[in-house]
Amino acid sequence: MPYPHVLLSAAVSLDGYLDDTGPERLLLSSPADFDRVDEVRAGSDAILVGAGTIRADNPRLLVYSEARRAARIAAGRPEYPLKVTVTATGDLDPDAKFWHTGGDKLVCTTDSGAERAAALGIAADIVPLGPELDWPALLTHLHDVRGVDRLMVEGGGTVHTQLLQQGLADELQLVLAPVFVGEPKAPRLFGPGGYQAGRLRLLETRRIEDVVLMRYEPTAPGAGGSVSAADRHWLRLACELAAQCPPSETAFSVGAVVVAADGTELARGHSREAGDPVAHAEEAALAKIPPADPRLATATVYTSLEPCTHRASRPHPCAELILGAGVRRVVTAWREPDTFVRAADGTGMLREQGVSVVVLAEYEAMAKAPNAHLETPLA
Repeated sequence: MPYPHVLLSAAVSLDGYLDDTGPERLLLSSPADFDRVDEVRAGSDAILVGAGTIRADNPRLLVYSEARRAARIAAGRPEYPLKVTVTATGDLDPDAKFWHTGGDKLVCTTDSGAERAAALGIAADIVPLGPELDWPALLTHLHDVRGVDRLMVEGGGTVHTQLLQQGLADELQLVLAPVFVGEPKAPRLFGPGGYQAGRLRLLETRRIEDVVLMRYEPTAPGAGGSVSAADRHWLRLACELAAQCPPSETAFSVGAVVVAADGTELARGHSREAGDPVAHAEEAALAKIPPADPRLATATVYTSLEPCTHRASRPHPCAELILGAGVRRVVTAWREPDTFVRAADGTGMLREQGVSVVVLAEYEAMAKAPNAHLETPLA
């Protein structure tokens, strides 16, 4: 199920704090960076904060630039992004500035929290997500019902932690301020155990007056049948590799990437690579990794087309090569059609051997594009 692009935004001190323990909010960003945040807000469809942030900071979460608001209206968008808060209890202040400024508001909560928020007379649409907070359900609702393609998350630390823990964040925009807080009871950006498994990929660093903006994206694959934001990145790369294949009338164009559990790319490949007219993508990628590499056991193979189970050009089809390498997770975009082999079922073969196979059908069109001339099934 497609989710919005989830962008986590935060400013922290040099020692990793979001704020101090004083009665007034500690301003960590510079004036120029506040303007940058305003620009990011203007480019978002929705802005989300946790209920704790509303209680602690009483934010308005507005787009302050008149020119940016006018540009949104000219583009057929609402003047302000949708404002969203998340609460397990529904314990919200109906007099908070959040409810009385800007455009539409949304409360995502539990079933019991919805009853509490409604009883308080909160001026917003209230969406119950079940007995517990369910982030995938929340993101699905925002995308499918509210039309949110780009979600900016401005805190607090618990919300950022949960989204990273569950592999649902696509991007982290972190501003580092030249101050120290040094108060053990002050709020930190991430809670205990909340760090993303694996390294983040650095996309950009930028000096903005006396602060530094760092943009990162997660790289770690999901686990088992769960899907992380990084899974989408790697599968998209596999589909891009498929478009690089030399064209053929007798074989599919496929791309593949093998990624370790910590998000390290181990190898990539594509069909007919390096002048080999019968090379398959998964075969080409796995051949570049030493068979004894211990990372293979927890790696993920991303392939634009499900691994083959029959082939005339080599002794072993790609599904067997994956099993032989000890890989236990595969993410693919497109089930193999009956173009060259009837009833191909690499997914079924792998699952029978205990391999977790995830099919992200939203990338099927991208995977099919280099193969449009081949989509004629066997008679």
